[in-house]
Amino acid sequence: MENNLKLAVLIDADNIPSTHVKEMMEEIAKYGNPTIKRIYGDWTKPHVGRWKNILLENAITPIQQYAYTTGKNATDSAMIIDAMDILYTGKVTGFCIVSSDSDFTRLATRLREAGMAVIGIGEKKTPDPFIVSCDKFIYIEILKNQSDEEEEDAAEASGKQVTKKPKPTFDKVTPKVIRLIASSISDAADEDGWAFLGDVGNLIQKKQPNFDARNYGFQKLTPLINSIGRFEIETRETSRRNLKLIYVKNKERKGRKR
Repeated sequence: MENNLKLAVLIDADNIPSTHVKEMMEEIAKYGNPTIKRIYGDWTKPHVGRWKNILLENAITPIQQYAYTTGKNATDSAMIIDAMDILYTGKVTGFCIVSSDSDFTRLATRLREAGMAVIGIGEKKTPDPFIVSCDKFIYIEILKNQSDEEEEDAAEASGKQVTKKPKPTFDKVTPKVIRLIASSISDAADEDGWAFLGDVGNLIQKKQPNFDARNYGFQKLTPLINSIGRFEIETRETSRRNLKLIYVKNKERKGRKR
């Protein structure tokens, strides 16, 4: 995915916690410039009051949406209508939909059909249909874990007493994950079995939008692959100073005929 996208960031206040919005915006900035930042909710309700200072700090525009009838989610409808209006203006090249609600599945699919890049951000409870409808899906829990670690490191460096927070729970590297990595290496490999790690990462993302090395406790894909022990890793020099490329290969398993 490009990292210079012009992004419209649309946030569902009803389905996203207000904590760690700063970290969320920093994560979004990795993929492009959030030129439009809007958050939708009924701001007359007490439970959304905690958002107000956060919106000012992050220059996010609140959009008022009253709940016209009981049991109907007017916020979803407002976000969908605005997303389509923004799409037709042609001012953005991608969307970031921040919600854990599967109601945005069709919207994400429609935006991708129109050639837009779609990034989803939500909690781990987000249903699979919405996750797979995005080009990339990021769990808020990852951003929370990173923020907690950075706070503890900063406190220790300054000599302050550190209040240890519960250690985050990471996903296990299952045989299914290993097969995903191995098959992606095979798909991207040259005749000698070596594949450029960047191509492997892009291919994995296409196959599984919510794949992220941070889900397993690693900041990058390289240390995750290295920890598994089933793959060879090779760093190659280039003609440019200080630029090295990483290649990976499936190890030949004992007892397997070529």
